[in-house]
Amino acid sequence: MRPRMRNPADVLPDTARPLTEILRAVHSAGPDPRTLALVRLRISQINGCGSDVHAGVTAARAAGVSDERLHALAAWRDTAWFTPAERAALELAETATRLADRPDAVDDRTWDRAATYYDERRLAALILLIGTTNLLNRLGAITRQSVPANDSNGRNPS
Repeated sequence: MRPRMRNPADVLPDTARPLTEILRAVHSAGPDPRTLALVRLRISQINGCGSDVHAGVTAARAAGVSDERLHALAAWRDTAWFTPAERAALELAETATRLADRPDAVDDRTWDRAATYYDERRLAALILLIGTTNLLNRLGAITRQSVPANDSNGRNPS
């Protein structure tokens, strides 16, 4: 699949810095980097953005997420490999990504579960990561950004 155009953040480079600054602030707010990587990857899986799924797997591995957990992420509810805090973050991410699937976009039960594990600062970081990841996924999906043909070692992943 060929991209329709360059990434919009490359076309308008003044937009890349604010997005980078948001993500930098998210990571400095204190949530576990593995949780942030899992949330980012799960959102990209839901949105079907191949280039961001690829980037998300790379980031998750760099953060120390095991291959077993990466392989099970799409079925996180059905495995024992995720902590209660990670489950709360993933549930919030899925609910907030699928806003139109229910009348109450993020129900109180989902919110309360996340608030059990994350203080206001960390919740703010999760919410900003969820929103920014959804934005980046939409940019990639709309413009059909492609996955690199070769991995970081120059190998074809197929």
